[in-house]
Amino acid sequence: MTRLLIADDNAAIREILSIAANAAGFDTVLAIDGEDAWQKFSSGDIDLILLDVMLPKMDGFALCRKIRQESAVPIIMITARGDDYDRIMGLDLGADDYVVKPFSTAEVMARVKAVLRRWQKDAPAGDNLTCGNLCLHEQQGRVEIEGSPLPLTHKEYDLLHLFLTHPQQIFSREQLLDLLWGYDYSGDTRTVDTHIRRLRAKLDKAGLEGGSIATVWGRGYRWELGGSKP
Repeated sequence: MTRLLIADDNAAIREILSIAANAAGFDTVLAIDGEDAWQKFSSGDIDLILLDVMLPKMDGFALCRKIRQESAVPIIMITARGDDYDRIMGLDLGADDYVVKPFSTAEVMARVKAVLRRWQKDAPAGDNLTCGNLCLHEQQGRVEIEGSPLPLTHKEYDLLHLFLTHPQQIFSREQLLDLLWGYDYSGDTRTVDTHIRRLRAKLDKAGLEGGSIATVWGRGYRWELGGSKP
């Protein structure tokens, strides 16, 4: 059974999310603070994390950063703030999505299912996508550059997969939101820019040769063959 880690210091929120998750067919593990969440995540068998930003002992941002150093497990941030700071910060640190309090449990479960669908989607056995010194192994859902693993979040992986399967095709920010988020997204197109920027930085740091994500001003992004820089 798919297991969700729900990390929130508010007992009522933990309970209502747990009830909704159980009703949706998920198993749940509950954490009351950041240190508790880290210990329970480290015990293994966690498939997705619902992570409150304002946790005691270790806040959600610090915990997200720590988890991303060793795992690509899906993370959905929960924030009580209405401004852009928490959302952008969470995405920059590697979160896959976010919800803003107050929220409906139906919305949260819809986002959980959408993230899990993207992560668990099947791929043809043995299919690899290559570009220069990069190889994306579809069956295993992993990426290598020069044979070395490249750790990506789920959204970064989905972006790279889309670009590699459609080289030279221009995708607008709105198209990328529609294709990769897969539901009626309530944010804005800056979310795409954040993920593109983070993916570019990882590819550049790993020494990618033979391709790059190019910005097509006024239109969107495309995968440029030949290693030209954006």
